[in-house]
Amino acid sequence: ESTPSFWRLFGKRVIVIGGGAQVGQVAMGAISEADRHNIRGERISVDTIPLVGEAELAAAVLGVSRLPRVRALVLAGSIMGGAITEAVYEVRRKGIIVISLNMAGSVPDAADLVVTDPVQAGVMAVMAVASTAKFDIERQRGRRY
Repeated sequence: ESTPSFWRLFGKRVIVIGGGAQVGQVAMGAISEADRHNIRGERISVDTIPLVGEAELAAAVLGVSRLPRVRALVLAGSIMGGAITEAVYEVRRKGIIVISLNMAGSVPDAADLVVTDPVQAGVMAVMAVASTAKFDIERQRGRRY
């Protein structure tokens, strides 16, 4: 098992950032999947940050790396780029998995994985961090679904 024992003891967090109904749809998928894994002994939580505006989103993305136990970030919106893209690269350098919805802008090109369906994006984010899942983010990097 490649997951450090720290994550099993204290849990993992998935953060969903964006605006509108897409955040709720991603959260719905992530929470449903987290429940399945938590029944098996995982400790995965899902948090949302509803925001709009490039500066606000970029600051929130950068702030994610300072939050405890965050393993994955899902960007749920219809257009993101510019400063947000630079923030995504910074967060990825710190080892946080970034999943983007398929959207206009340059953020999808910067993300580890791009998913069109918001519910599926939430499910895949949890599967990417769960120790009890067979999903391997390394095999999916750069793909679009």
